[in-house]
Amino acid sequence: MPSSPSLVERKQKAARERIVQAAGELFAEHGFDAVSVSDIAERAEVGRTTFFRHFGDKQEVVFAREEALLASLTVENIGVPATDRRSASDAVSALQPLVLRMCAHISEDPEEYRRHEELVERHAALQGRSAVKASLIAGRLGALLVERGWDDGVAQFAGHLALACYATAQVTAPRSEALVEATRTAFEQALSLGRDGR
Repeated sequence: MPSSPSLVERKQKAARERIVQAAGELFAEHGFDAVSVSDIAERAEVGRTTFFRHFGDKQEVVFAREEALLASLTVENIGVPATDRRSASDAVSALQPLVLRMCAHISEDPEEYRRHEELVERHAALQGRSAVKASLIAGRLGALLVERGWDDGVAQFAGHLALACYATAQVTAPRSEALVEATRTAFEQALSLGRDGR
């Protein structure tokens, strides 16, 4: 049985959550550019040193969810291949449940999800950081498949294709509540490419 977090760990987690909450509120109230690290620390009732213990800069706070998701992606989330074939479509299928769970987690709070997407869309620097995070997540998905026995090339292709399904859903979902279903549809379309010539 895993041990429960220590008091120090619980306090650190609570401070991190206050920083993320404070940053989100301030960005919504004043805009990203008008908010400083000092503003965030003051609203969160932590010192600047505590802020920098958790985040490298205010851009990193915007992507706290993505960092948490990246840390939560483990090999236990990927099923063992049903056959020895281990094709690209098998690999994408293996990633689908994990990516759908990620989408459900990301869009759990529809208003927060919408604010996050709008904030990133309005700032080129945040768009660049978002692209880097997406690439890291795709690479992590591929690495999980390698750990489960897929060839590296197939695994990396599948990781990027799986994340492309999520990216497609971000564009096509009419509202954040539809993100999971739109991602599932994108997976179905991707997996049908080799089957029916579409």
